[in-house]
Amino acid sequence: MNAPTIEEQGCQLEDVAAYLDGELGGVALETFEAHLSLCPDCATELRSQRQLLCTLDFAFGESRSFELPHNFTRVVAAHAENDLSGMRKSSERRRAVQVCAILALVSFALLGAASRTLVFDPVRSFFRGTGSLVNLLWQTVYDAGTGIAVIVRVVGRAIVFGPHGLGLFLTLAFIISISLLPLLIARYHRAQIIE
Repeated sequence: MNAPTIEEQGCQLEDVAAYLDGELGGVALETFEAHLSLCPDCATELRSQRQLLCTLDFAFGESRSFELPHNFTRVVAAHAENDLSGMRKSSERRRAVQVCAILALVSFALLGAASRTLVFDPVRSFFRGTGSLVNLLWQTVYDAGTGIAVIVRVVGRAIVFGPHGLGLFLTLAFIISISLLPLLIARYHRAQIIE
């Protein structure tokens, strides 16, 4: 079974920090010092926090300043130019191009899922809608052409094989039916869309 932690014993770690910072006074100071004599965990915590503060004071208290040589930037620039000599070789450039190509492929693979929803799905729905519209127009033209062909054939036979009065009546009926055909086609397609 594990020993209870400082928090489980009811001790306040804030009191240790406040004691070290000198923020406790009066009754609170006396109560905490009495508690320290009875609680070994708080005494251990106080010791470890004091050691940490001493270490930090030592580390930051002795910061030494140093001066850079007067030609420091010139030396760094010269070394940088000399270190780029490998990039002038064709094998190094080929290797750099290969690494860039691999990184580009990985980027495209990672962006593939996002580009599908952002680019390909809208394009696909656009072409699907355009295809439906073209199909509707083609079907309308085809149905109108078929209807006109049937009417012309019937009227043509009636004119050729019927008496003269009947031919005139059928020609008039043909003209009226041709003028009403777009209205009937529009109503038919409107009824198809509503259903």
